[in-house]
Amino acid sequence: MGVSLPGSSLKMKGAWDEIKGKLKQQYAQLTDEDLTYTEGKGDELVGKLQDKLGKGKAEITKMLNDM
Repeated sequence: MGVSLPGSSLKMKGAWDEIKGKLKQQYAQLTDEDLTYTEGKGDELVGKLQDKLGKGKAEITKMLNDM
């Protein structure tokens, strides 16, 4: 089952909890609050990750899709 985030071009494979765990392992500065995903709020999630990680939207989207 994949997670698709409307409003963005995110099409993540796997369960969000699993993806969230991988992100927290890879980027220790991310908190549970940073990784809170609510249906229909994909752009908000990408924005939070852009701010925290200092990466562009395309880079964040690709990173999430690759997970």
